[in-house]
Amino acid sequence: MNDQNKTTPSNFIRTKIMEDLAAGKNDGRVITRFPPEPNGYLHIGHAKSICLNFGIADEFGGKYNLRFDDTNPEKEDVEYVDAIKEDIRWLGYDWGEREFYASNYFEKLFGFAVILIEQGKAYVDSLSAGDIRSHRGTLTEPGKDSPYRNRSVKENLDLFNRMRAGEFEDGAHVLRARIDMAHPNLIMRDPTLYRIRKVVHHRTGDAWCIYPMYDFTHCLSDALEGITHSLCSLEFENNRPLYDWVLDEAKAPCHPQQIEFARLKLTYTILSKRKLIQLVEQGHVTAWDDPRMPTISGLRRRGYTPAAIRNFCERIGVAKRDSIVDVGLLEFAVREDLNRRAPRMLGVLRPLRLVIDNYPEDQVDELDAVNNPEDETMGTRKLPFSKVLYIEKDDFLEDPPKKYFRLAPGREVRLRYAYYVTCTDVVKDEQTGEIMEVHCTYDPATRGGSSPDGRKVKGTIHWVSASHAFETDVRLYDRLFMQPDPDEKTEGKNFIDNLNPDSIETLSGCKLEPNLALLAPGDFCQFERMGYFCADAKDSRPGKPVFNRTVTLRDSWAKIDKARK
Repeated sequence: MNDQNKTTPSNFIRTKIMEDLAAGKNDGRVITRFPPEPNGYLHIGHAKSICLNFGIADEFGGKYNLRFDDTNPEKEDVEYVDAIKEDIRWLGYDWGEREFYASNYFEKLFGFAVILIEQGKAYVDSLSAGDIRSHRGTLTEPGKDSPYRNRSVKENLDLFNRMRAGEFEDGAHVLRARIDMAHPNLIMRDPTLYRIRKVVHHRTGDAWCIYPMYDFTHCLSDALEGITHSLCSLEFENNRPLYDWVLDEAKAPCHPQQIEFARLKLTYTILSKRKLIQLVEQGHVTAWDDPRMPTISGLRRRGYTPAAIRNFCERIGVAKRDSIVDVGLLEFAVREDLNRRAPRMLGVLRPLRLVIDNYPEDQVDELDAVNNPEDETMGTRKLPFSKVLYIEKDDFLEDPPKKYFRLAPGREVRLRYAYYVTCTDVVKDEQTGEIMEVHCTYDPATRGGSSPDGRKVKGTIHWVSASHAFETDVRLYDRLFMQPDPDEKTEGKNFIDNLNPDSIETLSGCKLEPNLALLAPGDFCQFERMGYFCADAKDSRPGKPVFNRTVTLRDSWAKIDKARK
């Protein structure tokens, strides 16, 4: 899927598939898959894999599967299954009827395990988990054979069937591959293929009490589905020999090719599912869809768009080695997309009353405002203008420094879409000295924001009419972590210690133009001069949306991208 009709950039995976097609491999078929484990929510790193797997199949006229590798019922839940499907559809991909589950193959996987036992390629081991680890050896020392490694085929088959029948408690036995305890790759030192877990599965119930391991399940599920190219992240590179061994020794119906690519790493971001679970369970965030989270549901709630995420994934490309991507590039992709499509609105987040003394008391002007200067088809809207307005507190200074071009005593500025006003007086709290109200006069001849006599003003500020504004909460989000690498361990600290205590600021009593009250949950807009915002999908109510700031207007990556072009 290409959102801007650009030529899709080449990468080593695309080149490999083109070579396979040219050689007639796989009978000209291209079938990929996205295989999530339903033990958490998807994050931006998964989005890269989704766009790659589904995008490759689309590009070459192939097919793609959504397959849940649901082999660990202790950590899996139907909530995660539903959330994963919702996220993928939101990104713009539809797998149709090609939805699969590893649990559908449990009987066949059991049969493949029996084949390995019958061929002397697998055995039932009765060592404890700790003893298995101690027997495995190290990178410099070979492992030791289990005392149960030479059980007969007959005994192994009997024990494996009794494991399935539920005769043994968890941990009593496992099924291991018989490969090589001196193999230089530790993964190949008789890896575990099955373990006993007397846990109810969210799809198969209590039909099974033994469950296959991921490395055994994944490759055989690929083969059963006829996958041609098994695209996975670089962390599975060391597992590829086991992937190939299981397919060859178990006599799988076909042999998909595993190809690894660098997984996504972002600055100021954690993408470890285990650590994201920790953030949720320990209450550092409100939920998986907290707008500070890098989960797809969190990014969606914050106001990120599917097109922006797809464009970001295309922009970073596919590499063979891990590297870190500046999170600013993701924010740039969001600004780039919203700049084209977001309507402009006026919102005052920290309001200060502004009274126009020479404006008629009961008069209300209806002023024309442009909805989006990037798209003329979005037209204009009407803004009510009255005697009493709200402006931002920091748009007025009583004693301004040099190069401050906003409102100050005796200074004239432009009110966006409205009139020129000149500050004439300030009202302060007698006890605290805090500025409570600013008084101005306006020039009626400057309606629309320009002067017929040609005089210029350097400052333009936004505003809302006090009697027409609606009041709501606005949440300003910052990065969840303070360090570019939250995992960096310094002085005994961990990623939790790097959490940003100011990652969210909730502003109450914000004054917004009345048109913003019409936005539905999930709708996005730009508050002029303030950033891009969206109506929160959970907390908004009819006629009173609550707004989340999606991203600020500042964008260093825009300059970098322009320089590259």
